[in-house]
Amino acid sequence: MADVSSTAPAEVTTWVALDVHKNSIVAATLPPRGGQPEVVRIENTERAVRRLIDRLGGPDGLAVGYEAGPCGFDLLRLLKRLGVACDVIAPSLVPVRAGDRVKTDRRDAKKLVRLFRAGELCFVAPPSPEQEGLRDLVRCRDDLVCARRAARHRVAKALLRHGHIFREGKGSWTHQHYAWVRRQRLDDPLSQRAVEHMLAHLDGLDAQIAALDHELEQIAAREPWSDPVAWLSCFRGISTRTALGLLGEIGDFRRFRSARELMSYLGLTPSEYSSGDQQHRGHITKCGNQHARRLLVEAAWHYRHRPRASRRTTKLVERVPGDVSARAWQAQLRLNHRHRTLTQHGKRSTVTNVAVARELCGFVWAAMTRQTLRDQEAAAA
Repeated sequence: MADVSSTAPAEVTTWVALDVHKNSIVAATLPPRGGQPEVVRIENTERAVRRLIDRLGGPDGLAVGYEAGPCGFDLLRLLKRLGVACDVIAPSLVPVRAGDRVKTDRRDAKKLVRLFRAGELCFVAPPSPEQEGLRDLVRCRDDLVCARRAARHRVAKALLRHGHIFREGKGSWTHQHYAWVRRQRLDDPLSQRAVEHMLAHLDGLDAQIAALDHELEQIAAREPWSDPVAWLSCFRGISTRTALGLLGEIGDFRRFRSARELMSYLGLTPSEYSSGDQQHRGHITKCGNQHARRLLVEAAWHYRHRPRASRRTTKLVERVPGDVSARAWQAQLRLNHRHRTLTQHGKRSTVTNVAVARELCGFVWAAMTRQTLRDQEAAAA
């Protein structure tokens, strides 16, 4: 994971940890040295937060932190507008004592403020409002695709229960299959009405996904996304929607000091349990951002084919720097060879593909940060 440094001021007069919920906030405070945490509960409103900051003596010398959660980054942006130094804590990396079996909001706030002052916490990089909006739109499309898949299953299984089986082709939900579904008529009128309602729901989802695809294409052609999307689209398996998804989930690639940090952030590195002379490596950690990891794993499947310059990448040559195009072609050669080698050694296709996705992550990081080959080798070392 990227090492996100704290924004706490050089001379902190009060450390503050917030346990944030939908309707309330529990705040625990500590002085720079010694003392016991003081806890107060307030409403989760802008007025109450402003009064808390005034009660603590104003924004000067305050170091505030709270865990990332379902309430998002609205509180962070409010505190930034007030001039308060605020950090968002990574909840999965907060130290946990094995024997602690009591959990309350007050205890959580006290624990956080102690760890915050001791420097034992890790922080996340909050997205900008533009990045968060793009991420929400891309995730909205993913949710609609999942809903469409479920709707298609319901239609197909309803027809199967009444003995209607598609045998005119091999693929499901092609134009031929869709036309066959439309022609089906069930004997029972109520069952037929149920299928018609299912198809109407499916048509609505198709229309929403088509509208979102058109909107994402327009977004990809505008600043500030046009250049990064073009750079990412040079890589095989990464189209406009995948590029927008990676930009929405990862943001600025330069915040990762090396490709290994990005791989770790996406959970593509193997888990390990080693002690003494024994070394045990297992499955990938799957920590961090699962949306970006899924996009890279899906893109990695394309590298099982022989390297070639597609029509889409040829059109992008004039829009992207030469070193980025060279990096994308280098990735095709390297990753196709990697895929064939692992397959010939008997690795399962899924294991091979994840290994290719991990290396693709490194190539993407190098291209987006404009690394030369010498810089990339130095960072890897």
